[in-house]
Amino acid sequence: MTDFIPPAKPLIGDEERAAVDRVLQSGMIAQGPEVKAFEEEFAAHFGLGRECVAVNSGTSGQHLGLLSSGVGPGDEVIVPSFTFAATANSVALTGATPVFADIEPGSFCLDAASVESAITERTVGIMPVHLYGHPANMPALQALADKHGLMIFEDAAQAHGASLNGTPVGAFGTFGMFSLYPTKNMTSGEGGMVSCADAEVARKVRLYRNQGMEKQYHNEVVGLNNRMTDIHAAIGREQLKKVDAWTAKRQQNAAFLSANLEGVVVPSVAQGAVHVYHQYTIRVPEGRDDFSAALKSEYNIGSGMFYPVPNHRLAPFAASSHPELPETEKAARECLSLPVHPSVDQQGLERIVAAVSALAKAGA
Repeated sequence: MTDFIPPAKPLIGDEERAAVDRVLQSGMIAQGPEVKAFEEEFAAHFGLGRECVAVNSGTSGQHLGLLSSGVGPGDEVIVPSFTFAATANSVALTGATPVFADIEPGSFCLDAASVESAITERTVGIMPVHLYGHPANMPALQALADKHGLMIFEDAAQAHGASLNGTPVGAFGTFGMFSLYPTKNMTSGEGGMVSCADAEVARKVRLYRNQGMEKQYHNEVVGLNNRMTDIHAAIGREQLKKVDAWTAKRQQNAAFLSANLEGVVVPSVAQGAVHVYHQYTIRVPEGRDDFSAALKSEYNIGSGMFYPVPNHRLAPFAASSHPELPETEKAARECLSLPVHPSVDQQGLERIVAAVSALAKAGA
């Protein structure tokens, strides 16, 4: 049988291993000079024009960003239901309430009209997710935020290097969060990065990540231990040198798939958007689960179903209030993500095209 094509594949090279060894030999393993350098290099590399703060996971970044923005009990934040649960979890962890809105069918990102219908007197913010690497409709969402006096919090976990009309994701909101989990477009092994609109938000994120201290033993707030280690930062610094080439390969792979796949709905890209294809997500209108199983059993090709259970139907949020979410429910039934990562070579792409097109024709 031909080799398995996994749906995702972290890329770790000799440079990352050497960087880790350098940190281990230095004896400075906890948060130190590597973290500081990584924060500065990350902000510069992606053209964010703002201060970045490194933390131990993307979820931590989202949680601390919300706390640092003043979100807490009694508040509501509007989020998509079609996303990973960490988005809503981070809101709930502050004591605030996540309120779910629907998505646009093309981008899979928050739909502004649905967001507006979910706004109440308790709403303090909107949290768009730049899902699968496609930027959300920030002009429409910002117009809503301006109209109603709300903050914008960006979940850019999957969107390193994505942009809209020349502005990079992570540079729109009060803060933006990037995940550095192993399967993301770049990794630090585990970690997150918070891009902060102003110095006070950045200062508070630094406080919250470090037990509430700027000065040792002088705790200002009740904080957490959400620091990034120098080991993880050293990996991230090496990945920054490679991520642009990986993104270009993802985009090339996506272009080939879109030009050649038959019988399925391929991803669309909004005008002015740069899509970085964390996932290449098609729609299979009928029998998505069987389609995915057949890809694996008959063609040895992996795929991912993100997200078959929308957040508003998860146990912690089942009693939540929300408008009707028809596009979310439809996407949860139909979406299937195909391998698009940089390790997929031309032969692999041709195998994917042949397999998907054959299954679609057969009505798998």
